[in-house]
Amino acid sequence: MGGAATLISAATARAEISSSLIKGAMKRFKLTRPPKPVPDLEFLDVNDQPVRLSELNGQARLINLWATWCAPCVKEMPSLDRLQAEMPRDRFLVIPISLDGPSKPKVAPFYKEQNLLSLRIYYDKGRKAMSTLGVTLLPTSILVDPEGRELGRLEGDADWDTPEGLALMRAAMT
Repeated sequence: MGGAATLISAATARAEISSSLIKGAMKRFKLTRPPKPVPDLEFLDVNDQPVRLSELNGQARLINLWATWCAPCVKEMPSLDRLQAEMPRDRFLVIPISLDGPSKPKVAPFYKEQNLLSLRIYYDKGRKAMSTLGVTLLPTSILVDPEGRELGRLEGDADWDTPEGLALMRAAMT
């Protein structure tokens, strides 16, 4: 019984820590209370190989749904790339899932043009990511803890590599 109480206490503490970090560049971040399991979305990597969110449990993740035709998405991508460069990849991953569909061939050249070196390329499989994750606006970023629970989300673009963004991402890793 003590173990379960400790887990609940840790989850509550994480939510409380996160609420104190919702300021500055992260002021539009909306906490998910209580944290809820994220559906096990399947998407594709750059080589069209399937990846499931559950395969990444054990790492905190920032799932970002975006497209090359979305101006706020394009504006935000360099910040996400700098965020990933600052974070330990073995404990934290930015997962930018492209919703480009028919314009999928534009994604790799976009990464090259923007000099996005730290982000990996992922694609929505079967155009299901938005409905599966309950997203209605691009870009939307969903912060997931190492156990696979949504801690919160931010709709619209953000400056993720700011001190506030870095602090929030680090808090998600604990």
